[in-house]
Amino acid sequence: MDTILVVNAGSSSIKFEIFEITGGGGLQVRVKGQMDGIGTHPRLHAASRDGAPVVDKSYDAHSVADVPAAMAATGDWLRTQELDLRAVGHRVVHGGPDYDRAVVVDETVLGRLDQYTSLAPLHQPNNLAAIKTIRSRRPELTQVACFDTAFHRKHSAVAERFAIPEKYYQAGVRRYGFHGLSYEYIAGRLREIAPDLADGRVIVAHLGSGASMCALAGGKSIESTMGFTALDGLPMGTRPGQLDPGVLLYLFSEKQMTPHEIEHLLYHESGLKGLSGISNDMRELEASQAPGAALAIDYFVYRIALNAGMLAAALGGIDAFVFTAGIGENSPLIRERVAAKLGWLGITLDPPANAAARTLISDRSSRTRLYVVPTNEELMIAQHTLALLSRA
Repeated sequence: MDTILVVNAGSSSIKFEIFEITGGGGLQVRVKGQMDGIGTHPRLHAASRDGAPVVDKSYDAHSVADVPAAMAATGDWLRTQELDLRAVGHRVVHGGPDYDRAVVVDETVLGRLDQYTSLAPLHQPNNLAAIKTIRSRRPELTQVACFDTAFHRKHSAVAERFAIPEKYYQAGVRRYGFHGLSYEYIAGRLREIAPDLADGRVIVAHLGSGASMCALAGGKSIESTMGFTALDGLPMGTRPGQLDPGVLLYLFSEKQMTPHEIEHLLYHESGLKGLSGISNDMRELEASQAPGAALAIDYFVYRIALNAGMLAAALGGIDAFVFTAGIGENSPLIRERVAAKLGWLGITLDPPANAAARTLISDRSSRTRLYVVPTNEELMIAQHTLALLSRA
């Protein structure tokens, strides 16, 4: 059966899924897996759609020291599965001003995407490394880049621009927004879960190690908390979120920090990790009694509530609020505390429903509905890849 491979390459792990193309152009998961511990304790593990393990293999750290090596090792195993592989779809974080939809990758596309590495240094190099590795081994295989920025590219001029001279906008300095594949999936799921919200006003909170929020009107993104890079908006695991640009000028001029040192601070030492002094993992912070852990959680909740007010203003009110991603889907405490801050928006939580992580977690008396909807970025990538194959 024809299949599509979906790849989401990070700095220390590569997540992948194999989708079978079913009759009528549908998609069904066949295998889901991950190569993690790249460069330290590499391990390839995967399971079939029924949860049965199909591989669990460890590697020497020197043999799988980086993303290209991890992609090559994963590819070696995939070739043993006798897949009739039609295409590979990739998550690429930044599409810049050039790409507002998924695109088949060629050398021109790769060259353009390389230019945006400085705008997403945690993600872009690894996303592109996976593409380049496959191109070197299977140059005839169709590869598709699916962008986290694409879903937000229809924002209005006032939502997209910074208040700086026009020449910088023309050079690509603008508010892009991220996590678009996740928001696109949630918008589609809401049409199934609550069809009456298809034309409504919805705030979606994608809360994970990377975190952002998006305002949906009629299923379309009209505003997002992230901007030019994936540093803006909410505090994240190791990224600070909204920060006065003057702080950066101060660090540069008064503390004599180099651009590289500032970049490391912003991408690796800030956010929940920086505030708590303990961890970037919300599970560890929730389990800790340390004052720094409590401060980090308080700050996270506070900033979510502040940004909800901003997005509600952009929408002119809201009809529903959705939690998704790792923290949003798995932390009843964060959902409870955020809901308590959003009572002014007409939200009333149903505690038993929240504890059970049901789809609808608002009380019957709530004027604004509250949902927990698991995201599925890999399925969105597979769908975009299949659509481009169908048009080829």
